[in-house]
Amino acid sequence: MDTWVLPALLGLGLAAASGFRTFLPLLMLSIAAHFNLFGIDLSHSFAWVGSTGALVALAIAAVVELLADLIPFVDNALSLVGNVSGPVAGAIAAGSAFSSHDPTTAAIAGIIVGAPTALAFSTAQTGVRAASTATTAGVANPIVSVIEDVVTFLTSLIALIAPILIPIVLGAIGWVAWRGYQRFRRRTAAV
Repeated sequence: MDTWVLPALLGLGLAAASGFRTFLPLLMLSIAAHFNLFGIDLSHSFAWVGSTGALVALAIAAVVELLADLIPFVDNALSLVGNVSGPVAGAIAAGSAFSSHDPTTAAIAGIIVGAPTALAFSTAQTGVRAASTATTAGVANPIVSVIEDVVTFLTSLIALIAPILIPIVLGAIGWVAWRGYQRFRRRTAAV
């Protein structure tokens, strides 16, 4: 990944996924780096992401986050916390994608690509969670959570395997979100 395009797309995909779940995309990146999968090669300054300690810590954090997000009302608190932790994770994931650049450039690129992308997706996810809680009293939140988990996993996997497909994936997520928003507005306007 010697150019800016593939690292930017990889970072964009991982950052978008970090907007839904903070730790799962970082865990997947850590696994890929630790086991040398998908050609992921981290620079010296981001090598810690692929370390055994990071792999274990991220695995524990991801499991706790995924399970806690299934509990109504706890999931809303996680969504709010995710508006801070998601952009940080997105910046780390995106910065680590720029392995062939110097550490300062990689960090700046990570902040420029990762943080705003993760924040945008995290904010949208928080809105969906609030709407789900308001309309179903939290009953549908676990279903929404599982859908978000699957989207996070698939987006991260596609970003790692074929980052060139990330614009299509993000466009599809945006289209589905827009359609859901339109349906929600029509239902609330009818009531």
